[in-house]
Amino acid sequence: MDKNYLFNQRIRLRHLHTFVAVAQQGSLGRAAEKLSLSQPALSKTLNELEALAGTRLFERGRLGAQLTTMGEQFLTHAVRILDALNHAGQSFSPAIRQEPATLSVGVLTTVALGILPAILQRFHQQQPQTRVQVATLHNNVLLAGLKAGEFDVCIGRMAAPDMMTGLSYELLFLESLQLVVRPEHPLLSDNVTLSRALSFPVVISPEGTAPRRIANALLQEQGCQLPASLVETSATSLARQLALRYDYVWFVPSGAIKDDLLHQSLTALPITSLGSGEPVGMITRTGEPLSISAEVLMATIRKSPC
Repeated sequence: MDKNYLFNQRIRLRHLHTFVAVAQQGSLGRAAEKLSLSQPALSKTLNELEALAGTRLFERGRLGAQLTTMGEQFLTHAVRILDALNHAGQSFSPAIRQEPATLSVGVLTTVALGILPAILQRFHQQQPQTRVQVATLHNNVLLAGLKAGEFDVCIGRMAAPDMMTGLSYELLFLESLQLVVRPEHPLLSDNVTLSRALSFPVVISPEGTAPRRIANALLQEQGCQLPASLVETSATSLARQLALRYDYVWFVPSGAIKDDLLHQSLTALPITSLGSGEPVGMITRTGEPLSISAEVLMATIRKSPC
């Protein structure tokens, strides 16, 4: 008999509720408590679901239950089904208005300009009833806000060990530093060197930020100095406009300009920064259960090309 037919015939709502509860709580014990079930009963239901699916949906260990790749994919469908049933039930009581779920996300400014728009669009295809609040901040402010409970999920950089205490980090990509200009920039008419690029006005991140630290190392390595005509700003939108419209040379993390380079609205200079790049990843509070919306967002981020 067809495996998909058997799955459709035998799966029950208790399987979905159990699966989503374990994904949300991160452990069988907490999920059993939330559903008012014994842990053996919950384990039996989860085992039934995995048998129907023909694959493991969780990796169980000392740290709890972690979704497998197949589990992350199934979570999206399970949440959609339960959401659809919830909305169907609400249709019988139109006078009852339910407030939309709210998800608070903190991101680096370069992430907000780079990968985040596509991530949010895909997220809202799966979670159309969720309100997402996005704050763009410096990395140390993001981490402090996450620890204080101001954010559910952050996309930021790995920091010193004392700043990462109580936080979980999952690497997404390495962000390098690039120097970019508009395609009609006069610098491109001749041989491009760092010293020649610095004869034009520069826009760069402020001191104390990771992009500025990388830029300073590059300047020191090549014996160069920033010009007097300098704009220091964390406002990525302002820096982008200066580079698009005028002769500014923009020192910018690679993630912020992927679309500009793809559509050739900006051109990267053949000047390589030092090292492999700064690690950027998803950061959450250790040991704290995530909402379904946060789980779906993180699964969407993992599937996104970075």
